[in-house]
Amino acid sequence: MNTRDPFNLRSGSTAFSILQQSTTRAASSAASYTRQAGQQALEAGKQALEDAGLADGMSFAVPRNVPTFNDPQRRYEDSVWGSSGRSRYAENGHGHSGVAEKIGGIFGDSRKGLPMYKDKPYNYGASIRRPRWFKRKRVMGSLLLLAFGCFYWLGWLSPGDGQKPKSKAGSTWGIFSGQEKNVDWEERREQVKDAFKLSWEAYEQHGWGYDEFHPVSKKGRYMATNGLGWIIVDALDTMMLMNLTKELNHAREWISTSLSYEKDQDVNTFETTIRMLGGLLSAHYLSQILPAFEPIGGSPDEDLYLEKASDLADRLLTAYDSPSGVPYASVNLKTLKGIPSHADGGASSTAEATSLQLEMKYLAFLTGETHYWEKAEKVIEVVDNNGAKDGLLPIFIYADSGTFRGNEIRLGSRGDSYYEYLIKQYHQTSKQEPIYLDMWKEALAGVRKHLITYSKPSNLTVLAERPSGLDGHIHPKMDHLVCFIPGTIALGATGGLNTSEAKKLSTWGAQQEEDMELARQLMKTCWGMYKATATGLAPEIAHFNIYDPPQMMRHGILKSPETLDPADDADWKQDYVIKPADTHNLQRPETVESLFYMWRITGDEMYREWGWEMFQSFVKYTMVEDGGFSSIGNVNDIPPSSRDNMESFWLAETLKYFYLLFGPNDVLPLDEIVLNTEAHPLPRFDPNRKRLSTGWKRIPRDANGNLIREEKETGTHKTTITTTKGSAV
Repeated sequence: MNTRDPFNLRSGSTAFSILQQSTTRAASSAASYTRQAGQQALEAGKQALEDAGLADGMSFAVPRNVPTFNDPQRRYEDSVWGSSGRSRYAENGHGHSGVAEKIGGIFGDSRKGLPMYKDKPYNYGASIRRPRWFKRKRVMGSLLLLAFGCFYWLGWLSPGDGQKPKSKAGSTWGIFSGQEKNVDWEERREQVKDAFKLSWEAYEQHGWGYDEFHPVSKKGRYMATNGLGWIIVDALDTMMLMNLTKELNHAREWISTSLSYEKDQDVNTFETTIRMLGGLLSAHYLSQILPAFEPIGGSPDEDLYLEKASDLADRLLTAYDSPSGVPYASVNLKTLKGIPSHADGGASSTAEATSLQLEMKYLAFLTGETHYWEKAEKVIEVVDNNGAKDGLLPIFIYADSGTFRGNEIRLGSRGDSYYEYLIKQYHQTSKQEPIYLDMWKEALAGVRKHLITYSKPSNLTVLAERPSGLDGHIHPKMDHLVCFIPGTIALGATGGLNTSEAKKLSTWGAQQEEDMELARQLMKTCWGMYKATATGLAPEIAHFNIYDPPQMMRHGILKSPETLDPADDADWKQDYVIKPADTHNLQRPETVESLFYMWRITGDEMYREWGWEMFQSFVKYTMVEDGGFSSIGNVNDIPPSSRDNMESFWLAETLKYFYLLFGPNDVLPLDEIVLNTEAHPLPRFDPNRKRLSTGWKRIPRDANGNLIREEKETGTHKTTITTTKGSAV
């Protein structure tokens, strides 16, 4: 197997790397002068950069009439779907400019434990194998030198391009500076697609059907006999958005012929819902709006995704059969029995119990079966009836009693997606359920009051934790998982509209302006988690130096630097504390997720540039030399050790968000869809069309936020006020 170098990461000198990238960039510029001149230059370069003269500058738009998978015109259509102009098929199987050419035509047609949870990572040990630089080929180097000379002689290389030198912090941008003019975002989007294809090819070759994949050792593992489709189903909608018809056909065939949920297997209720049920429902939705992916009417598999989703949901729904209605942490797919958590005193994670609603509600809308809706919304009612202070919930809840366990509060693991799903439920049902907007506003006000503090010496905005409850001390720690919150705050402020449009609405005011500023500041803090490390990749957890006593947002807003100085000795880096146990990177999506929202909503190109730098760091430090990508052991080691594991969310979320970030805004408009917490797009809908509506009401609160319960007692009313505690600082 030939060593691949799809992203021009070679073992030569820095000059050679710059030469490669300069040639590619110059070739792209040549197209704007004349296609013929570009083709002549490429001929002189022995087709080393054969695609550079083909860019037509098309803007992406989903075609309304697309041929079926087997149509002879499909290959032609594939070359038009994306607009980079790069060939999707290599000549004789040997491409010259990237993964698209390298792999575009290569595809032929005892009880096991649970997988890595999104907020409870399985601890794969770091591999002793470290990625080495790709071997340098003399012939390619000579051809690139020849092409470079040709472009220079023709005057196509202009040094005064406004680009900045590589930062002292070891940026992975290479010659592509964040300030580069006339950035070809379509080309960058294609590089994300290339990364997906490289990951998928490795999985197809060495782990097909497995629920876990280890790209370094080229092994996999089933969660249950013959697999549950953990990776395949999770990646369906990403392949649809990228128009990867061949890969999608292979996946669909496996689902049709091999996927069965009739297995004596315990699965996590939450993870199976967001990844598998969400993945199937999203695939069904996209197959309805993208004609290329809709099966022929009347075929046996016409409703494949929806049928699989309904079967799975019926099995998952038995986890809700607890005395309180709060789902058990796990469920057996065959015996249909809910199973309490084996840890945490048998309590379920609050985030897990309250992040099932988008999927179940959409299924209720599709099928007209109201029990999906009722079971899902009952959970929120039980949780809210606990009367948590200022909308901030403890991170564990007992399924049997429906009461919280402990009083630890955080928006990281076990707490995060509860808050995310509040505002998304409001928008999913087309603003017909204002109860969720009220709960979101209350929670965000609670975050400002109790959890937002500032680091020192640079006054970065930190969303901290309260391990002992709101009356306890503040803990200046942010999981990477917390970085979903900047984008979610921006979504809540604008409803998914661009700020220029949102500001025209009567609902826009000072509160929305403050929310957007908070989103910007938290986005900066999350970005700093990347810039503070040697690899440019974030650790799993970051701690912060803070003032003593803590300076809380309610005491006054502190000003942070406008930009983060990239120098190794920049003052702002003193604010971050990365502990040895937290240095691993699992290729998580939360930061690029928020960058995607912030770009769509603000239109600030800075967020795209941050994403591009982040993507290059992933390519440089997490790519496996024989194909695929893996999580890494230490973000401050160069080269970092590999953890030999590719999480399903690398394909389902991280690469999808990069692809959307670099693409046009009319693909999945944020005011028309919601993305579940696994990045599976679901449509907004009007619940009245299926006679669905909110079936519960909140218990009234007094001016201090305490529950006011009314009980009938011998013909009179007895009022009971349930109090909860406030914060200490």
